[in-house]
Amino acid sequence: MEATENPVITKFTPVDYAIFSLLLVASAAIGVVSAIKSRGKASTQEYLLGGRTMSPVPVVFSLLGGWISAISVLGNPTEMYFYGTQLTTVLLGCIPGSLFVGHVILPILYELKVVSINEYILLRFKSRWLRTLSTLTMLLNNFLYMGMCLYAPTLALTTVTGLSTWASSLIMGTICTFYITIGGVKAVVYTDVLQTLMMFCGVLVVVIICCIDLGGVGNVWSIADHGGRIQFFNFDTSPYERHTFWSTLVYGFFIMVNGVGFTQITYQRFASVRTLQISQRLLYAFVVGLYMLWIVFYFSGLVAYASYSDCDPLTSGKIKKTDQIIPFLVMDKLSHLTGMAGIFVAGVYGSVLSTLSSCGNSFACIIWEDFLKDRPYFHRLSDASATNVVKLLSLITGMLAVCLSLLVEKMGGIYHVSNSILSSIAGPLAGVFFSGMCAPWVNAKGAIVGLIFSFSFNMWLVIGKFVRGGGSLVRLPLSTEGCAGNLTLLLNSTLSTTSATDNVLATTSPADAVLPISTISQGSTERTLYELSYCYSGVTGIALTYIVSSFVSLCTGAVNPKDTAGMVNPVCGGVYHRMWSFFKSRHAGSQETLKEKEAIKMSEANRATTSASLPSTAVSTQPSPQRELSTSCPIATQA
Repeated sequence: MEATENPVITKFTPVDYAIFSLLLVASAAIGVVSAIKSRGKASTQEYLLGGRTMSPVPVVFSLLGGWISAISVLGNPTEMYFYGTQLTTVLLGCIPGSLFVGHVILPILYELKVVSINEYILLRFKSRWLRTLSTLTMLLNNFLYMGMCLYAPTLALTTVTGLSTWASSLIMGTICTFYITIGGVKAVVYTDVLQTLMMFCGVLVVVIICCIDLGGVGNVWSIADHGGRIQFFNFDTSPYERHTFWSTLVYGFFIMVNGVGFTQITYQRFASVRTLQISQRLLYAFVVGLYMLWIVFYFSGLVAYASYSDCDPLTSGKIKKTDQIIPFLVMDKLSHLTGMAGIFVAGVYGSVLSTLSSCGNSFACIIWEDFLKDRPYFHRLSDASATNVVKLLSLITGMLAVCLSLLVEKMGGIYHVSNSILSSIAGPLAGVFFSGMCAPWVNAKGAIVGLIFSFSFNMWLVIGKFVRGGGSLVRLPLSTEGCAGNLTLLLNSTLSTTSATDNVLATTSPADAVLPISTISQGSTERTLYELSYCYSGVTGIALTYIVSSFVSLCTGAVNPKDTAGMVNPVCGGVYHRMWSFFKSRHAGSQETLKEKEAIKMSEANRATTSASLPSTAVSTQPSPQRELSTSCPIATQA
């Protein structure tokens, strides 16, 4: 049974609407200004990479805005509220991940001067089939990501205004599509500055005001600790445990390597500045900003728990979805502050506008560079016409994102769903790039087989998990003791019947499914692959691609080190070159030894043949002594 629903009363005031509208108008205005300034510079390089001469400061903000989406703004606090703080240790895994990106990935990609990151696949493996597969995989990942990002803020706007999901998605998709279409990457970068600041300030103001109302940071921490939310060092080594110290460490490394190193969105930002050194400094500045933003987002979840530790709004029916907890907090606790709701919603929308614009621009770049540019018709187009084609692609991207956002609504909690699916898709593709840079022996055949095998395996796990319900989430305890009429709510929330247990996955999406305590304690202890933590999905994809591609390549013929110059990590390339030379010299030595042995055998055979033929020749050519005697001495013959 569900608790009686008591939806929150919408309190979006004219001031809130004015603040929210101002953000949208400003974003569109920046697109118009960027388009005007770029007139006369019509080229795809200018549109997609800003001419590679952009200022580092706005690019840092663009990296943050494009990478940190509304999934982080709303999903990270939800994780803290319902599942505790163990997830925060992903920040530790981001450190080695950022070092790998800065010292292994960026030096290779930046120096190649490619526009689409998938051009590296063609240069390294010299296979158009592999490049096409990689591009399609990346587009699938980007499409799903855009849909999820666009859906997330509709939860916030629906919670505070009552505006329908489709209307919210349509408004935001239209504004975003408009300014990325006319302004290109420069419009994206400069609007990202505004939107990132709004995102950070909107959430930070909410956290500060609520902390003051709750008695300070120490009191918030104490309440969260008492509720079992504080956990950082769960050293359980089981791969089935959703969040442990080890799984989040691995996931943090994957987030940086895949999400920052091997994605078109971030690569376009790194490639838009003048030198590799500036690009590397951008990366480390981005990591610092990432820490600041995520810490604020994580702590906002603890603030929400401290505010509702005795009256959970989800259990009491005041909200319908877990991801509405922060928007509800704003309207419930801060509605007396005029304009506060508008600032927060503007912040959430700022996060998704920056992400969606970055995705749209990178999507247009991928389609143009990987599919259209070299076609005979498009190859003959002038720079101005080619830029118009790319703008049209950006427009189509925005329209598709709106459609996808309407489908995501049915999928469940945005953080768990997005990371489970996107990691499974991106992992195999990241494995191709990783193999190309760190496994110089891998050839095109091996990379294709590795990508297909790893992608199929990950999709099998994801589909199986959502169909069979493997790895259903178990929320930490929630309370309604402080709610008005809490007796009814308590009975409704704790009533656990056999029919409810049987139908939990039928009435709830797999991502939001919560197993009753009786099911947890009495259930089977057997675990299946479907219950593996989503934190390992991406790294599993990389590892499978690397192993399978290496095996197939060694069986079909490893790549000559001379063919990978400038496209592999120098350390890996140097080690492989020495190994290649060593085995080649040994192979050459063994060949020479075999030739010598064969020569000796042939010489001995010739000698044997010669010695065998000598006696018969002597008998036939030399006269016998008796005959010689008879010829020379007839008297002796007579005697």
